[in-house]
Formats: sequence, structure tokens, C-alpha cells
Amino acid sequence: MKKFLSLLLFFLILSNAFAVEKLDNAHAISMHGSPKYDKDFKNFDYVNTNAPKGGSIKLHAIGSFDTLNNFILKGSPAANLSQVHDSLLVQSFDEPFTMYGLIAETITVPEDRSWVIFKIRKQAKFHDGSQIKVEDIIWTLNTLKEKGHPFFKFYYGSVKEAKKISENEVKFIFQGETNLELPLIIGQMKILSKNYWENKFENVLLESPIGSGPYRVKSFKAGRTIEFERVDNYWAKDLPVNKGKFNFNKLIIEYFRDATVALEAFKSGDYDFRQENQAKRWANAYNFSAIENGDVKKKSVKHEIPTGMQGFFINTRKEVFKDRIVRKALNFAFDFEWTNKILFFDQYKRTNSFFSNSDLASKSLPTKKELELLNAFKNKLPNEIFNNEYLNPVNDGSGNVRKNLRIADELLYEAGWIVKNGKRINKETGVPLKFTILLVSPEFERIALPYARNLKKIGIEAKVRTVDSAQYERRLENFSFDMTVVSLGQSLSPGNEQRDFWHSNSAKINGSRNYAGVSNLTVDFLIEKIIAAKDRESLKNATKALDRVLLNEYYVIPHWHIQNFRISYWDKFGKPKINPKYDLGLDTWWYDINKAKLLKTVIN
Repeated sequence: MKKFLSLLLFFLILSNAFAVEKLDNAHAISMHGSPKYDKDFKNFDYVNTNAPKGGSIKLHAIGSFDTLNNFILKGSPAANLSQVHDSLLVQSFDEPFTMYGLIAETITVPEDRSWVIFKIRKQAKFHDGSQIKVEDIIWTLNTLKEKGHPFFKFYYGSVKEAKKISENEVKFIFQGETNLELPLIIGQMKILSKNYWENKFENVLLESPIGSGPYRVKSFKAGRTIEFERVDNYWAKDLPVNKGKFNFNKLIIEYFRDATVALEAFKSGDYDFRQENQAKRWANAYNFSAIENGDVKKKSVKHEIPTGMQGFFINTRKEVFKDRIVRKALNFAFDFEWTNKILFFDQYKRTNSFFSNSDLASKSLPTKKELELLNAFKNKLPNEIFNNEYLNPVNDGSGNVRKNLRIADELLYEAGWIVKNGKRINKETGVPLKFTILLVSPEFERIALPYARNLKKIGIEAKVRTVDSAQYERRLENFSFDMTVVSLGQSLSPGNEQRDFWHSNSAKINGSRNYAGVSNLTVDFLIEKIIAAKDRESLKNATKALDRVLLNEYYVIPHWHIQNFRISYWDKFGKPKINPKYDLGLDTWWYDINKAKLLKTVIN
């Protein structure tokens, strides 16, 4: 009898161990592990539940917009439209990847997460007062996949179908290999009103769209400004996930064609808050009187967000870039140390990983677990992946890059590109090695032009061309460029979006974010391993292996990263004492009328 009870206890323990991933009418779901906040939580730790409602905040954007429809490829959508539409779940920003119920009251998934059922809150409503129904959710999924921006086709590609279970329950059924992320991915989907969008979805929209979120569009002037107003009777304002958030009555975004003009407008008080992305401006341009008298605060805020990859993305669809050795040689001509010293005041670190500033970044040589993934492709991968740690070329900061240019020259000769009359040409075809670096901002010319000068020293003709934002977006969508500057962010829980970034299929679809044209069977395999990872360690191993392949195939000439938010703002706002680890948390700030009264600067 004792033996029987011991066996029974063993199987009960074993059953519980395998049931960790099973959720039944849960309030939240984590990618790996358990949610931080239990079902009775009152609010997130990084908010102030007593924050007053009222006032406004003025922000800025560079470029232009011509539509309020941010779900299709057509047009340039306005900023901040995400707060017009609610999703089934909402992410917390003090956990790596955990989603809590918003439109969805509860979440049910099996152990293998092959499907998910969301129970819809009865109080969930669109701005016109109509209830959010299961039919709206199913229509949204199908429409985004069939008619939406190409991104959605990849992001929701493993969702086989959505079915109505009851009047307030919808079931999403998944296909393909195990993908623990899919219930969270579907939870991120913005839910659209079928009644409103059915006959407008494919159109450029120049009217305030009906959504279900905390803000609606109050007014706008296409390309110039857009004003959002807080929805007074917002259906979800008292939910724990929203307590202490969305405190401004108005959000106003002013558009500027030029970043220099935008900064001067900030100094004059034309808008209230800016996040600085240029080291030179951060070092030299914030010495105006409002900073000196304390009216404007300038702060560097540490974060733990993966910084992803910014760099010169090489379009391997172009014949001249198909050879990996050529792409490798191009990296030796970029002088980061001089750039960082002279232009950036040594504020940056060189990026050596597509998942920088996280535990997903590859380091040293591959581990045993990584090799288990990589060895099957050993004959198709560069030997460096197995024998050398990836490190970018290093210069001394003097601007003399002769040593690295000699290495680049040797690599190019190895690849069949010789120098004739000072020009780099292909030995067999006589075709010159030349290309254009496409930019959207004149500010990047000071990075691209010195790089082009270095390339010229080894016989490569690299032109730099800056175009307006509309033309730039069209050319990126059509992959009509040779090389361009792109920044791809990453999360602590990479998954489906990697298909859009790197998968062979996305390389063929206009509008995808596979700017480099990556079409590599090893990359495809590793992406699926990332998506199917059942625990954090498996995710880390697959992601590090993918990182190694992307780095050593030289699809990108890496730039740099910083591990802080550089922000400045007119001192008329309050903010919580705790900063979220993985976000700036601007939607938790509030207008402080007493601080505003103390401002000494007269603002026009």
C-alpha cells in the first residue's frame, strides 16, 4: 500500500510539473515562468494611482503623415495611433514578457499552447458605445492577414483560424510547430470595429477612426499636427492594468521636417518633451537659458531594454552584395572609434550583437547547446562561427584606418575584385564595385560621408543620397536601395517578428522588414527554434545561435548603442517614483499644475 501511495504521489507531482504551462481562466500569461502580479492585483508597481487627470502634453515627430489608418501599407500614418485602439491583452513593463487581460477578461490555454480561448469583458466597448463582440475580433484577424500590412501576414502566420465559442468567447487555433509565444502575440492584436472599418480598411483615412482605447483623435492637419483627447467614459479606465495611466486630457503632436528646427521649437516651448537620439546635440545643444534656470530638465534614464541593431543594412538582393566576403570587407572601412570620439563624444558602445544589452547576445565561442543547433549546417556556415568570437574591426580613433583598409583590400582581391586605374572592378566581368547609401535624414550624412571616403581609398565608389521621408519609406517597402541605415529593435522574448526580419519568405514580400534580403536556410531553421522554445534556456541558445549566423554573414555593418534614455522636458510634469525596467513609462506621467505655475521662462 505504501508503495502504491508513493507511486501515486510521484505521478501527481509529475502531472503538476507538466501542467505549469496550462492556464484555465487565468488573468495573465507569461512567455516563460509565472506572472509577477496575481489575479487580485490592484495596479502595476511603476504607476502612481493618485496621479491627477488633466492638462496636456505636447510631443513632436519628424517627417509627415497623410493617413490615420496604421494597419495597411498605403500612406504614412500619424504617430501615437496605438492609443486609439485597445488589444486583448496588455504588457507589463517590469517583466520580460507577460501579458495581462484588457479586452480579454480571462485566458485559457492547454499545456502545449496549441490554442487559446479569450473570454471577452462584457463592458468592453468601442468609442461609439457599441460592444466589442467576438465577431469583431475574428474579423480583425482575418482582415489584417488578408488585407493588412505585410507584417501581419508573418506575425499571425501560424494562426490557423479563429472560432466563436460563445457570445463572449473566442478561440484561436494555431498550426505548425509548438510556439509558446502565439497566445501572447494574438493578445497584442489591436481590435477593430467591423461595423466601422469593413468598408474603409484598405483606404487612406483622413477622419477620426472609431477605436476602443484611452484616446481618440480630436483634430488634425495632415502632415502638420494631430491632437488626441482622453476618452472620459473610456470603458477600461478602472481596470488594474490602467490605473495611474493615461493621465493627460490632451496629447498633441507637432510635426517638423527638420530635426534642427524641431530642437529650436522645443527651446521656445512649442512642445514639452523630447527624447534625444543624437549624441552631438545631447552634448552641445542643451545649454539654453531654460536649462540653466531649471525650467527644462535634462536627464539620462537607465533602462534594461535590449538595444537591438542599428547599422548600414546591405541589400543582398543586389548582385554586387551577394558575396559574403565582399560584405565582410565593407565592415573594415567603417571607423567607429573616430566617429564615436569626434562626433559622439564617446557616448556610445559599438554593437557586437543583434540582441545587444541582453542575455540573448552571443559571446565567446558557441556553447555545447548552441553547437547542437549549428552543427547540422556546419558545411554551409562560415568557419568563423565555430572557431572565432565575432568582433568588429577596431581602430585607434585617430582617423587613420590604413591597417583595416589593407585587410579589406585583401578580402576584396580574394573575392575577385581587383583595382584598375584606381577603381575596384570585378576581375571576370569588369563591373565596377559601386553603390549608393540611401538616407532619410541629413544628420546621418556626417556618418555616411566619412565612410564613403574610406571606401574610395580602396577603389569603391559609394554615393550618399538623402531623400524625403515619403520617398524613403516607399523605397524601403520596395527594397529599392543598395545600402541604408536601419534600426531594428529587439525584445527579451524574440519570436514571430524574427520571420519578418530575416526569414527567406519575407525577403520576397514588399513591405517586410527583411531589408537585408536574408534568404538562408540556417536562419530559417533557427527562427523556428526560437519560436518553438519551451523554456528560457532553449530560447537563449537558439537566439544566440541565430545571432552568430547573422553577424558572420555580414548582412549589416553594425553601428552603436546606448543603454539610457536621454530625455529633456519642461518641468511641469509629475512622474512615479519607480521607473519601469523595459519602457520609459511616459503614459504614467501627469500634468502638475503647481510646477507649471513656477516656470520662470515666458513661453509664447
